[in-house]
Amino acid sequence: MISRGICMLILLLIAFEGSSQPGNIEGFINDADSRLPLNGASVNIPGNKGDNSDLFGRFSIPAVNPGQYEMIVSHIGYKTEIIPVEVKSNLRSSVNVNLRKNNLDLAEVRLNSRKNTALNTISAVDILLRPVNTSQDLLRIVPGLFIAQHAGGGKAEQIFLRGYDIDHGTDINITVDGMPVNMVSHAHGQGYADLHFLIPETVEKVGFDKGPYFANKGNLGTAAYVEFTTKEFLEESSIKLETGQFNTFRAVGLLKIFNRQTGQSRQQFYMASEYSATDGYFQSPQDFHRFNLMGKYNIWFGNQSQLSITGSTFDSKWNASGQVPDRAVRSGMIDRFGAIDDTEGGNTSRTNLSVNFNKQWRNNWKTSDQLYYSRYHFNLYSNFTFFLEDPVHGDMIKQRENRDIFGYTTTAAKTWFLGTRKSSTEFGAGIRQDNIRDIELSRAVKREFLSRVQLGDVRETNGFLYLHQDMELTNKLNLNAGLRYDHFSFQYRDQLAGATGYREQTRGILSPKLSLSYAVSQQVKLYLNNGIGFHSNDTRVILNNEANVILPKVFATDLGVLLKPSRNLLVKAAAWHFYSQQEFVYVGDAGVVEPTGKTRRIGADVSARYQFNKWLFSDIDINLTKARAIDAPKGENYVPLAPAFTSIGGLSAKSKKGFSGSLRYRFIDNRPANENNSVRAKGYFIADVVTSYQWKNWEIKASAENMLNTNWREAQFDTESRLSSEPAPVSGIHYTPGAPRSFKAGISFSF
Repeated sequence: MISRGICMLILLLIAFEGSSQPGNIEGFINDADSRLPLNGASVNIPGNKGDNSDLFGRFSIPAVNPGQYEMIVSHIGYKTEIIPVEVKSNLRSSVNVNLRKNNLDLAEVRLNSRKNTALNTISAVDILLRPVNTSQDLLRIVPGLFIAQHAGGGKAEQIFLRGYDIDHGTDINITVDGMPVNMVSHAHGQGYADLHFLIPETVEKVGFDKGPYFANKGNLGTAAYVEFTTKEFLEESSIKLETGQFNTFRAVGLLKIFNRQTGQSRQQFYMASEYSATDGYFQSPQDFHRFNLMGKYNIWFGNQSQLSITGSTFDSKWNASGQVPDRAVRSGMIDRFGAIDDTEGGNTSRTNLSVNFNKQWRNNWKTSDQLYYSRYHFNLYSNFTFFLEDPVHGDMIKQRENRDIFGYTTTAAKTWFLGTRKSSTEFGAGIRQDNIRDIELSRAVKREFLSRVQLGDVRETNGFLYLHQDMELTNKLNLNAGLRYDHFSFQYRDQLAGATGYREQTRGILSPKLSLSYAVSQQVKLYLNNGIGFHSNDTRVILNNEANVILPKVFATDLGVLLKPSRNLLVKAAAWHFYSQQEFVYVGDAGVVEPTGKTRRIGADVSARYQFNKWLFSDIDINLTKARAIDAPKGENYVPLAPAFTSIGGLSAKSKKGFSGSLRYRFIDNRPANENNSVRAKGYFIADVVTSYQWKNWEIKASAENMLNTNWREAQFDTESRLSSEPAPVSGIHYTPGAPRSFKAGISFSF
């Protein structure tokens, strides 16, 4: 009798256990107006369980105990929805949510333990608040990133971030719609990233993060990556006209060619164009002209597949006054907006074609395939040292190249469960080949050819494989691990050396990544990023380098926290450390290799976003860095031009009555210009203001750049040069003066 009673009790317990088995919540999140999938929406239920929607708008929350729940669905720039959900034992609860666009409200920004990182959240807030006028403004979305232009607006900007003088892109990986912007083994410098083919008005979002922690980012992704995504669909067509001082003019047009929607698909083809012209604020007119044209076709088949085809072309030409020696300005020889050699300048063009296909398969695999091609031309005249090398003709150089880029990338990802814990695995592979013809460094005078220093052909191929694993260890703890392998083939044919001038080398490197994030609550999230990357080099550097370290590794760690201490305040803070085995720099201006040795960079980043009320927002970024060469003696171990203290911030207003405005500043402190800190690059504080008013389909905008009329230096270098009147070379600061106070106004019409 007792045994029968025990058996009955066990059966009852098993039945009770079976009846209380957890269930799952799955569904889709779409834009209520376009009915298109929303990527990156946060989905949360009580108990710190949540997920983010993927590219196809899908989300899933496994192992939810049976009961009634209020599911909170939020996305920056959309109205938060609270959806009642009933979860039943061993069953799947399906929920489809349509979010409607709304004004930004920081109270609706939520943190969870899944995919959204601190910087992803910050960037999504910023792009809705900050006024964007040029592609340079888009790069400034990255907290702590500073840029400098020193060749008339047609040349790629010099970039500074996390103690790196990135030059024009050596240690930052930049893409537009998945297509690389950086040019490896470029005539002017490794990683040259000319972003001017991107029309700012077409950008929908900017993704970025800092450090070599991401398996899908390889070459050039040491300090950070930045990925721009252009709009899939235009809500309306528009025309914009702008004019300003110094004969500045800009016209932008975005036009929907066709837009079709059925119950099964939505497709659109739109075109965008931009024309810019200015004489600039220098005494010698820049005569700058740039024309951009872009077309994009996009089609969604339900929520299962997407095809996107993008083509673009741009062409620009300009004159430049170059960098001026400080001694010449102080002596009164020239004005700060004058020039020693005003025949600098150049022209460049780029044509791109990209095809991207994304597919959600029935077996829960997601795949993405992209094929791209770029045709590129570059021609630049510069004179940095004046009469140092050639006292008769001067030191003008010409840098030129013609390039074809072919690339293909494929990824396959699947979400699966380890017990009741959600995991996702992604495999990726790809190849990129750059064929560069007639890469040239020559001597010239007033743009007339004198003699060749270098002339050759480069073929550089980068193949890669990676594995990325995301795993939910607990409701609060998430693990992110990756392993990447890059293989390089470097080929160089020296046309000046004849048949003996061909050289070839291959190298490979393995880069592991490991990160953890812990959601203490909906208000606090901690993360620890660790990763090994590498400092890539120009083909000509590697072929001439006899050291054992060909692709030197970079070891990096970030320890950070994302806080939401109140409904209207969002704070991100991180302490970080970078160690580099070696840094080789190919100096395109001289055609030589400069090894800089081992380096260590440590620092701290703090970013805060605060909403005073429904229409007034503030933001501030503070970045501290200490960059040092390890093997050099103390006092001679400074990393030239590495920023030590920078800050960016401002106020932004957006009212329901159509008024918006922004008052912003950027500050960079004095910093070493050479290894022993005997020469300093002066810092600056710049304030800009932008205001606009929208009435029906019209918008009027006015802006003031450098409203305090600060005399500042945009780009600075410690350079040895010689003026025609000087008997011997002189070393000192050479700089490009920053823009004086200037005004611009514009009007746009949407239809």
